[in-house]
Amino acid sequence: MGKARFEVDVTPRETPSPEGLDRVQFLISANPGQPARPLTKVASGGELSRISLAIQVVAASHSTIPSLVFDEVDVGISGATAEIVGQLRRKLGENGQVMTVTHLPQVAAQAHQHLHIEKHAKRDTTLTHMALLDERGRISELARMLGGERFPTKRWPTRGKCCTPASACPTDPPNGRALPQSPR
Repeated sequence: MGKARFEVDVTPRETPSPEGLDRVQFLISANPGQPARPLTKVASGGELSRISLAIQVVAASHSTIPSLVFDEVDVGISGATAEIVGQLRRKLGENGQVMTVTHLPQVAAQAHQHLHIEKHAKRDTTLTHMALLDERGRISELARMLGGERFPTKRWPTRGKCCTPASACPTDPPNGRALPQSPR
């Protein structure tokens, strides 16, 4: 979205309303030569995710809010875009606490710490279990996100391929076997 144009249209209301004195609308032109149109009508899920993140990155750099929570706002993106989103969230984590719920390994790999969260239905209630992952659990969970419940040894991630440079990713799996599911 390097050539995208973002505008804010502020129109005074004739009378005050619960939404305020002004009507505010975000407009976007994702491609050169196209007129800016209402964001709610033209943006895809991925574009909405990236725009939301961009606004939050700018706002957080001027904010005193100590914590930000992103709950699957990276829906609709993948690959290199997901990696950039992960890097931006990691950068946000340098100035405050950032908690992210994601199913994308490219985003998760950028985190300083990992929690594994699991929901279990028990009779007529749902229970949530959360555990802080150690380095082995982190690698195992990233591998599961990349390749399913069991991660074949021939696809074991090498240093820097799935983990941030700051973390230690072994070049071979322990004992030459596929890793089990992440420890809980």
